Amino acid sequence: MKKKSILMLAALMLVLSAFLAACSSNKTGTKKEENNGKSGEATDKPQDGGTLVYALDSSFKGILNWSFYGDAVDDEILQLFDENLIRYDEKLQPQPNIASWKTTDNKVYDFEFKKGVKWHNGDELSVKDWEFALKVVADKDYEASRFENVRNIVGAQDYHDGKATEISGIKVIDDYHIQITFDKARVNNLENLWTYPMNRTEFKGIAVKDMEASEQVRTKPVGLGPYKVTKVVPGESIEMSRFDDYFNGKPHLDKIVVKVIDPSLSVGELKNGTLDMTKFHPSIIEEVKKLDNVNAITYPGLSYYYVGFRLGTWDGNQNVMNEKKYQNVKLREAMYYAINREEWVKAFFFGVGKPVNRPVPTNHWIAADNKDLEQFKYDPEKAKKLLDEAGYKDVDGDSFREDPQGKKFVVNFSHYATQNPTFESRAKALTQYWEEVGLKTKLTMTDANLYYDMLDKADKSMEVFFGGWSTGTDPDPTALWSSKAMWNYPRWVNAESDKLLDQALDMSVVGTEANKRKDIYGQWQKLFMKELPVLPIAEIEETMAVSKRVHGVTFDVSGYNRPNEWWIKQ
Repeated sequence: MKKKSILMLAALMLVLSAFLAACSSNKTGTKKEENNGKSGEATDKPQDGGTLVYALDSSFKGILNWSFYGDAVDDEILQLFDENLIRYDEKLQPQPNIASWKTTDNKVYDFEFKKGVKWHNGDELSVKDWEFALKVVADKDYEASRFENVRNIVGAQDYHDGKATEISGIKVIDDYHIQITFDKARVNNLENLWTYPMNRTEFKGIAVKDMEASEQVRTKPVGLGPYKVTKVVPGESIEMSRFDDYFNGKPHLDKIVVKVIDPSLSVGELKNGTLDMTKFHPSIIEEVKKLDNVNAITYPGLSYYYVGFRLGTWDGNQNVMNEKKYQNVKLREAMYYAINREEWVKAFFFGVGKPVNRPVPTNHWIAADNKDLEQFKYDPEKAKKLLDEAGYKDVDGDSFREDPQGKKFVVNFSHYATQNPTFESRAKALTQYWEEVGLKTKLTMTDANLYYDMLDKADKSMEVFFGGWSTGTDPDPTALWSSKAMWNYPRWVNAESDKLLDQALDMSVVGTEANKRKDIYGQWQKLFMKELPVLPIAEIEETMAVSKRVHGVTFDVSGYNRPNEWWIKQ
């Protein structure tokens, strides 16, 4: 029962593998600026030409359309060749990109598109392409998770349920103007709205149920971005060429090659100059910093890691909290107090992380102050006391606790698996903490490409699970934690939570006053941390390696700038 220090475990791990790299499909989150968030040396006049090699740390699923993707690795690819109608600045405020908008009441929005914006197939973008995408996402046969981003449009639910053939809240004026009406005024109707059009020509004649598997999504995607996809080798590489008609200006680079590499090779490839840009795991940050030809950049993020509990099931429309094993909040509290998060973060995130005490990243303005929240600092004795009070006691003398009915109790813990060996090590460290307080724990490592599909389907084997969320630019937690949210993986149902989340968006309650909204979100975070459907564990800085031959790349909390501004010094 004696627990080995995970700091020692981490040190041994680094000796065995000096070049670990790359986080998986879960992003990360709080940040500081390093190198001022910029790449390259002193600024010169941008030069045209050259090929940039961008590496992915794990295989991509290859769902290359915003409306269907569900994986952060696919997201990295999409960012290079497709476009959002709106953009977000360094303060996470929405700004016009392709579309601008007007509203007087936060209920009815009038949008205007730029003229002459071209798809990669030569079609001119029309608001009808956006209407098409909104109807796809609202279709009864659509199986991805973006319906939450159209549900609040008037008539979207009736369209989804087959009660209407059109979405009444969408009114096309002409090719460049469209009006969207929501069911009620909300603070974040714009931020929550699905703002990624789909090319109608490319998807003509393809049923919604067949779109995700089509070549238009998998191997021949058409976007609006600065580079267009020319070749896809599934799971291995993607080649992109410059799109001269990009609406924001002709890109400088001739090509971008995206390839999947073994994370253990990333430092070597960076050093040799065969790789120009890649995200990397904090475990190799010191190795990257030592490279003379590379900038190791850290920048603010909007994500957090957590341990979740399976509290219920998904009935196809909403969550039902009907699983008993982890319903006792004292059990969940005990498992939280048992984790030495300071030690764990130091061991596995190498100076670029810190514990987080709420399901909201620190960089979001709604984040509650730590002084207003229970900190759940490492206290194994308190964990043991809580377990005793909840009836989890060792009745057979084997040093592990039985459940309140005297039956064998095992924490079945799941963590995603990639080529990164730190993942299994950090998962084992968590099991050690729980076993130290008498909770027998069994670890299952599941391939990352299957992991979230299993969570989506509320697979019964996923009893306690490690996860991470990138919360996006809108801080509203509704899409992750409301009782009707598909991405509410614990299947947590709480009426008070739903009420607070609704109030924080209701114009009749908060008006346009950010402080009122923040206060309600603060109340929600206190409730969440009292109920503990998940245990928030850590937030870390985003890390990116960029070759010094690459110029014009900048980073802030919203991510990197558009790739048409990147260039290579010849």
